[in-house]
Amino acid sequence: MALSMREVAEAFVALEKSSRRTTLVAILGDLLARAETAEMERLVYLCQGRLGPPFSAPEIGLQAKLMMHAVADATGCTEEAIRHLYDERGDIGTVAGEILPAEGRGISLMEVYHQLLAIATASGRGAQAQKIGLLADLLRRLSGPEARYVLRIAQGRLRLGVGDATILDALATSAGDPSLKEAIERCYNLSSDLGLVARVLREEGEPGLRRFQARPGRPVRPALAQRVASPEEALRRLGRCQAEPKYDGFRLQTHRVGDAVHLFSRNMEDVSGQFPEIAEATLRQVGAESAILEGEAVGYLPETGEYLPFQVTVQRRRKHRVEAMQEAIPLRLFAFDLLYADGREFLTAPLTERRAALERLVTPTPDSALALSPVLVTDDATELERFFDEMVSEGLEGIMVKRLDGAYTAGARSFNWIKLKRGYRAELADTVDCVLVGYLYGRGQRARFGIGSLLAAVYDEKRDRFQTVAKIGSGLSDEGWVKMRELLDQDSVPHRPARVDSVLQPDVWCEPHYVVEVQADEITRSPLHAAGRDGEPTGYALRFPRMVGWIRADKHPEDATTVEEIIEMFRIQRLRATSAL
Repeated sequence: MALSMREVAEAFVALEKSSRRTTLVAILGDLLARAETAEMERLVYLCQGRLGPPFSAPEIGLQAKLMMHAVADATGCTEEAIRHLYDERGDIGTVAGEILPAEGRGISLMEVYHQLLAIATASGRGAQAQKIGLLADLLRRLSGPEARYVLRIAQGRLRLGVGDATILDALATSAGDPSLKEAIERCYNLSSDLGLVARVLREEGEPGLRRFQARPGRPVRPALAQRVASPEEALRRLGRCQAEPKYDGFRLQTHRVGDAVHLFSRNMEDVSGQFPEIAEATLRQVGAESAILEGEAVGYLPETGEYLPFQVTVQRRRKHRVEAMQEAIPLRLFAFDLLYADGREFLTAPLTERRAALERLVTPTPDSALALSPVLVTDDATELERFFDEMVSEGLEGIMVKRLDGAYTAGARSFNWIKLKRGYRAELADTVDCVLVGYLYGRGQRARFGIGSLLAAVYDEKRDRFQTVAKIGSGLSDEGWVKMRELLDQDSVPHRPARVDSVLQPDVWCEPHYVVEVQADEITRSPLHAAGRDGEPTGYALRFPRMVGWIRADKHPEDATTVEEIIEMFRIQRLRATSAL
């Protein structure tokens, strides 16, 4: 029997009411178990607030204001009445849920999915009106509870308190075997496609998950690095190792499939059209019909050898005026790893083998947009320190130090890779990527902005939650504060979001969505923050935090600094303080 949208909405209501991870997993696991294979795949996407994987899913393309037109059309209410309710509730899904009847006409999950897909793919002249009409038609068939979640899906903000980690656990639960979680997560790390993972699980079971491999065209979730206190500690952990520059740019995966090249950002978006020079260089220089390379793209002036700062480089992340920006800010991709080439997956191969294969595969070309990242292989701390100082003097962030026999740990943070950034000699060795979860009203001079400080959190990977670590009151201009409030108000919710742990109560809560880079003097223990609290009276907090730059559009909330990293940074900080005595 087809899974009905009513069943889905009932499960979503239960998910929204719960904050316990085990309960969320049980509810979602039961819903997934009741779904047929095709339904299960689509349901997973909808739980992520999208219609497909992040690198290929079409966007619905309707803002809340346009959705109001559809709600008015479907219900017969005036747009003025809809707008008034929206101003009060702050969520168009809640508004539709209150206006539409408690019982719908009966519609399946697949019918809803295909109608949303039709809305997303409507194009050409009159596409906006067509989208509104299709959405109104769909709303007429929905009950209030069903409409609430359908409209939230259309906005990409489902607000269920369910992240990818919870969905992975729920998939294992749906199969009746929680021990499958490791194999399911491996499949996800190699594909970045939870719907595909669900299909493999249902159709092929554990054997299919185990034999699943990376393929060009599907981004591999990036490997992540740990921190240490010094070059000496890096060498104690790794022994003889490979050091590379740490560029201040953005991570890119380059996938060659015959004469086609796909470029993927670190958050799995297809950004191929934004960097044509890198795609062209890949076709010229990569000696394989199919390959996956990983590197860092940075603004670079070949005539002077000068690296451009991140604030300049990031301006290349745009869909319009690509040619003009290409000329103004030339990019170079410094490739540092090889994950796949002509039928062979390299992820489990040691770094030495991957590097040798990369050097054989890529033909060096002067002044090209594709180059190999230089390396130093050493077991000498003085030599490593000298290499670090050289990279910093050239304007780079520092160095990466890698285990020679280490595998590529897709989607995981490990000591196979260690980062040493230019601030490692300071009290706090690195900046912290925080997720904004609310703000407090301004006082004094900032009263006119309606915002005075930001409540920021880090990510608890084990619990799939966000725990507060700082209240940020500096780092933005007057114009920046105004713009920040406008952005956060779009994600504001009346109560603490389901995935947020906080002792402080901000004036305005918002869904964990935006990631910002934060510099602080040190990490302290504080009763005011929840990060790493774990039943203790105090959590971890950033002392004198200030924002650096603007919102990191290349990072998802789950890409933020983790609680585990904060605890490790606190350890490093104390180690330095002890050794300085």
